[in-house]
Amino acid sequence: MIITNSVLDDIPEIFRLYKFATDYQKITFPGNVWPEFDKDFIATEVLENRQFKLIIDNKIACIWAITYNDPQIWEERENNDAIYLHRIATNPDFRGNNFVKIIADWSKEFAEKENKKFVRMDTCGQNDRLISHYKNCGFNFLGMKKLKDSSDLQEHYQNADVCYFEIKL
Repeated sequence: MIITNSVLDDIPEIFRLYKFATDYQKITFPGNVWPEFDKDFIATEVLENRQFKLIIDNKIACIWAITYNDPQIWEERENNDAIYLHRIATNPDFRGNNFVKIIADWSKEFAEKENKKFVRMDTCGQNDRLISHYKNCGFNFLGMKKLKDSSDLQEHYQNADVCYFEIKL
């Protein structure tokens, strides 16, 4: 297993995994389905070394992105002391390997190297199964609330209840 930055040539696979993820979301939790992401948005993450991949047997098994600030989602808690995980998507051939736990452990090391105090993530809607899963992977569930201003965020954040998760380092 190797964790490394994604490269521009990975973009078709990233979008393929997003498609699998949204198809799965439609079945398991139709109240929170990712929109179709803009290719330039993803390319920028790749070029800024904020898009990652987990490779097993030369195949991309899982992808995710990070940001170094997230003020519209984290509002008053945002003060440049965290990394934020976004859009974890697993290749269906590798489901069931608890990649969120692996990513959480990797993220703690990554955040410490960046002199951050927290690893944070969010999800929309009250998906009790997902909340429980994230807690089992080491995240503290901080609660749920509506965003004050979601105007510049992706479609799935509009008028959504947001669940907040955090690992304190």
